[in-house]
Amino acid sequence: METSGQVSLPYWRLSGFYFFYFAALGALLPYWAPYLKARGFRAAEIGELMAVLMATKILAPNVWGWIADHTGRRMPMVRLASLLTATSFSAVYWADGFWALAVVMCLYGFFWNASLPQLEAVTLSHLGPQAPRYARIRLWGSIGFILTVVILGAALDVHGTNLVPTAVLALFVGIWLSSLSVPEKSPPGHHGVEGPILGVLMRPEILAFFGACFLMQASHGAYYSFYSIYLAEHGYVSRTIGLLWALGVVAEVVLFIGMHRLLQRYSARTLLLLSTSLAALRWTVIGAWPEQLWLLALAQLLHAASFGSFHAGAIHLVHHYFVGRHQVRGQAIYSSVSFGAGGAVGSLLAGWLWEGAGPWVTFMLSSVTALAALGLCWRWVARGSDGAAG
Repeated sequence: METSGQVSLPYWRLSGFYFFYFAALGALLPYWAPYLKARGFRAAEIGELMAVLMATKILAPNVWGWIADHTGRRMPMVRLASLLTATSFSAVYWADGFWALAVVMCLYGFFWNASLPQLEAVTLSHLGPQAPRYARIRLWGSIGFILTVVILGAALDVHGTNLVPTAVLALFVGIWLSSLSVPEKSPPGHHGVEGPILGVLMRPEILAFFGACFLMQASHGAYYSFYSIYLAEHGYVSRTIGLLWALGVVAEVVLFIGMHRLLQRYSARTLLLLSTSLAALRWTVIGAWPEQLWLLALAQLLHAASFGSFHAGAIHLVHHYFVGRHQVRGQAIYSSVSFGAGGAVGSLLAGWLWEGAGPWVTFMLSSVTALAALGLCWRWVARGSDGAAG
């Protein structure tokens, strides 16, 4: 029965979309670069191709969000983007050479990164007054990621990296099929004049909020780009490295299960302050004590804060700040500023620092970046601005 509380909720249909979306991410993040290497691309070319994919996160959500805002129809946009993702990705089988593959990655990235922000807005519209329960739906994305990493990793040991495109394509098709079952849900009526979205964006607390999101994601640059390499250089075998990655996502899942209770008890601002503080601690521990496995394991448990609670709190604030017809574009801006611009800049700077100053300095500056995000939240994100307690 797809109900929760007093409001009818298509829980499993929404959860299915998140499952397949992040399962596809679980296939791409760990295994796409090895696949490119097996195809003969040099390290510099692999980095450039991955940068093309990341750059689409900046533009795509805003273009598609603008279309959804002006048509008032979100789910048709999600379904179209999901179908075009699978269709354009299938060209990878025929793409020969750097530029052909770059075009394919640009195309499918443009469509793939367009769908999630709109689905986030639809999910929150379905939740209505139950918005704190968002994390219970989002956790299925984390479960999809974990299962894909484990199952596909074992399969690649037997069948090789040529299996990667087929696995990714199957998951993209799963995203499209799951989108067909999600019903449309218009945003709730909002009393008063919404005004142009630029007026909303120029409010100091919202500028500071997006600045904090940018910095928080940028602080993850060294982790997402070099964590596995860093551990291997300190003597850890691949099995241990994989378990540490999985531990972080498992901690995230556990947090998402109880996240609605935290948001009922504490404000989103409080969660952002706690998340940024623990992120700074996490990067310090990883940078300073790589030889201590038990400390690395504890640092991985903090992924529940540096990503999980920060993302859930940020989504809650975006839903509060952007009302009515601005909700889709608010989610799109959040995605492009944090995961797009923040992720791209963080990875780029981490690469330069890693080469020039070494891992310790890189992770220490990651910690400083998280503290800068903490400062923005402390100074400008108002207490109780999201209507929660705390």
